[in-house]
Amino acid sequence: MSSTAIVINVLAGGCLVFALSKDRAKTKQSLKIAARSFFRILPTVLIIIILIGLLLTFVPPSEISRFVGEQSGFVGVLLVGLLGAVLHIPALLSFPLAASILKSGASVAATAAFITTLTMIGTVTLPLEIKELGKKMALLRNGLSFVIAIAIALIIGVIL
Repeated sequence: MSSTAIVINVLAGGCLVFALSKDRAKTKQSLKIAARSFFRILPTVLIIIILIGLLLTFVPPSEISRFVGEQSGFVGVLLVGLLGAVLHIPALLSFPLAASILKSGASVAATAAFITTLTMIGTVTLPLEIKELGKKMALLRNGLSFVIAIAIALIIGVIL
């Protein structure tokens, strides 16, 4: 376990002890809510982990590198950005997936494009956004978010 994980776990444990000392009933209620949320997202997490495993098993690192590696340039960044814009997975789950494709040869810019488009663009939630914000505003927000996400990815690719 890394030192960062140890620090985070110790901090979380300390906060739990503090919360228990302040109000045991509310803390127990919060833990029950957290447990229900955990079990509600567990199937999604397991499916994503299985998909990552299948991706890394059946798609060789050389193919990942070819499509979204350094040599793929802007097209690779755009391709992964489009994938991130369409997928609807929690950002928390995208980080291990991004780390896996990065280790398999994807460029830093492509990985950044995946994470930024995944978190900034709501293709799945677009109908609700259109209903609440109007078609023009929803499409404008998503379009500008895509352009900004790609720009962020390219800047990160240059810096790192």
